[in-house]
Amino acid sequence: MRGEHDLASIPKITFMKIKHMIAANLLLLTGIQAANAVEWQMKQGPMMTPWSETIDVNNILGEYPRPQMEREEWLNLNGVWDLRKAVEGEAYQAGFTYDKKILVPFPIESALSGIMEESDNQCYWYRRTLTIPESMKGKNILLHFDAVDWEATVYVNGKKVGSHTGGYDPFYFDITSALTDGGEQEIAVYIHDNTGAEGQPKGKQALNKWGCWYTPVSGIWQTVWMEPVSANHITRLKTTPDIDKKILTVEAHTATGNPSAVVSVVVSEGGKVVATGKAMQGQPVQLAIENARLWSPENPFLYDMKVTLTDNGKVIDEVNSYAAMRKYSIRQGADGITRLQLNNRNVFHFGPLDQGWWPDGLYTAPTDEALVYDIKKVKDFGYNMIRKHVKVEPARWYTHCDKLGVIVWQDMPNGDRGPEWQSRQYFKGVEMVHSAESEANYRREWKEIIDLLYSNPCVGVWVPFNECWGQFKTPDIAAWTKAYDPSRLVNPASGGNHYTCGDILDLHNYPDPDLYLYDPMRATVLGEYGGIGLVMKDHLWMPDRNWGYVKFNNPEEVTTEYIKYAEHLLQLIPRGFSAGVYTQITDVEGEVNGLMTYDRKEIKVNEKKIREMNQKICNSLK
Repeated sequence: MRGEHDLASIPKITFMKIKHMIAANLLLLTGIQAANAVEWQMKQGPMMTPWSETIDVNNILGEYPRPQMEREEWLNLNGVWDLRKAVEGEAYQAGFTYDKKILVPFPIESALSGIMEESDNQCYWYRRTLTIPESMKGKNILLHFDAVDWEATVYVNGKKVGSHTGGYDPFYFDITSALTDGGEQEIAVYIHDNTGAEGQPKGKQALNKWGCWYTPVSGIWQTVWMEPVSANHITRLKTTPDIDKKILTVEAHTATGNPSAVVSVVVSEGGKVVATGKAMQGQPVQLAIENARLWSPENPFLYDMKVTLTDNGKVIDEVNSYAAMRKYSIRQGADGITRLQLNNRNVFHFGPLDQGWWPDGLYTAPTDEALVYDIKKVKDFGYNMIRKHVKVEPARWYTHCDKLGVIVWQDMPNGDRGPEWQSRQYFKGVEMVHSAESEANYRREWKEIIDLLYSNPCVGVWVPFNECWGQFKTPDIAAWTKAYDPSRLVNPASGGNHYTCGDILDLHNYPDPDLYLYDPMRATVLGEYGGIGLVMKDHLWMPDRNWGYVKFNNPEEVTTEYIKYAEHLLQLIPRGFSAGVYTQITDVEGEVNGLMTYDRKEIKVNEKKIREMNQKICNSLK
C-alpha cells in the first residue's frame, strides 16, 4: 500500500538490484569521472545550502529520474563533464579542446557547476565519454535529457542524433545507430541560451537582475541518463481517473505502431490486485476501480500500477508506475458562490508561492533530500497546496507532492513582452501580438509541460500566464488548455489581465488580502498576497539590496503580521474567495519575504502559530 508515510516504495522494484547495477555501471565508465573529480572545483556562491556540503561528484542526483514510468535498468550520466566556451552556431569538431570541468546537471551560472559564469549569449560544448554496459548491448539505447535551457544539439561519436528547443521539458534520442561496436563512446552537447530573447519562455531569469528578477540559468540543469529498450517500447503513460464512473483509464503511448502488440495493466494495493485490463496497442485500457481510496492532502493514497507491452505473447517492455483516484472541479453552491472542489467536496486551496530557486544550484536542487525538503516544510506549515511559480520542476518533485499530499498549481514559465496591465478590472485594452515564432515556442512548450505532468495526481490547476507577462490570446489559450486537459482547472492569468474565461478569476494584492473583483460563475481566488519581509543578516544573497512588500525586524513581528493577513483572508472566504497563495516559501536572491531564508538554514516565523492559522484556513469550507 502506498500511503503518505511510505515515501520510498514508489515504484515497487528491486532497489538493491538497481543500486548494484548503478555501482557496476560506474565501474564501466572510462575513468574520466574519477580523474575529473580532482580537477573539478565547486565555486563559493554568495550563499550555500547545507546540502552542498554533501555533494558526491560520483553520485549526483542518483535517484531514478522518472518515477511514473520506471524500468529496472538505467545509467545515470550526471557527474563531471568536459566543457568549453563556444560561439553561436559552431559546428561539432572531433578535435575540440575542452579547458573546463562542469558538474552536471547544475546550470553554468551556478556555484555547484564549478563554472559560475554569466553572459548575454551563453554558448557552450559539453562532453563526456563512457562505455556501454554489457547488459545494455543488443538493445536500443535511449539518451535522456530531463531539461536543458534553452537550445541543445546532441552528438554521439561525432554523429548528430537530434536537437531540442525549450528549457522546461524533457527530451530523448535513440542513439543506437550512432554507437560503435565496442569501447569508448563520446557524447557531445552544444547548448545556446540567449536569456531574454524575444520568444523564449524564461520565467524569472533576467540578465539585468533587480527586485524579483534573478540569475539566468543556462545549459543542462536536470538529470542526464540512459536506458535500454526494445525497438517497440512504451514512451509515455497517460492515466485519467474518473471517480464518478469508478474508472481509471490508462493510455500507453508506444514507439512503433505494431497492430499485434497488447498493453496490459495491473493495479494493486499493498500487493493485492485491485483491477486488471488489457487492450490492443494504441487503444486505452479502462479499469473498474470499485470502492476506490481517493487521493487528498489528508490521505494521499496511491495505487501501484504495472504496465506491460507484449507481442505474440512475448513481453517486450514493462514499466512500474502508480496512479490515484481523484477529481478536481468547480461547483456553485446554494449561497451562489462558485467553489473549488476536490473529490466533489469544497476544499479551500491554501499554500505558498514556490519559485524553486537554490542559492548554490539556482534552478537545480543540490540533492533529492533538498528537493523534497521545501515540500515537507509546506506540509509542516499546515498548507495543502503549492503554486509552482513560472518554473517546472524535475519529475521527482511532483512525485514527492503526490506522495506527501500537496495540490499543485502549475504555472507556465512565461517570457516575451507584456501588454498594458489592468489588474483591478476586466481588461479593456489591446493584447500584445506575439511573433509567429514566439507564439509557436509558447504553445509547443506549454503542451509539452502538460504532457509531462498529466498523470501526476497532485497537479490540480494549470496557469498559462502570470500577471500580464507575455499574455496573449488569453481566451484562446485558456480554451485550448481546458480542451487538451478537461480533467483539471484552468486559471487563465494569475493576477493578470482578466477575461471571463477558464475556471478561475485570480486576484493579486500586496500585502493585505483584498476582494476587489468577483465572479459568481468561476472560482474567485487570491493568487498572491503577503510578501512580509525580514532581513537576517547572516543569510543574505545581497547584503545591501533586499526588499519585501513590507519589512519587519524579527520573527515575532513577521508572525503577528502574517496572522493579521490570514485572519483577514478568513473573513473574505464567506464573501467569495476559494483559494489563497502567500508569497512565499523561501527568500530568493534579493527578496527577503520568505518563510525561510534562501539557504534554508533559518525559519523566519513561529512555525507552530503559522501552522495553526493555516489549518483554520484550509479547513474553512469543511
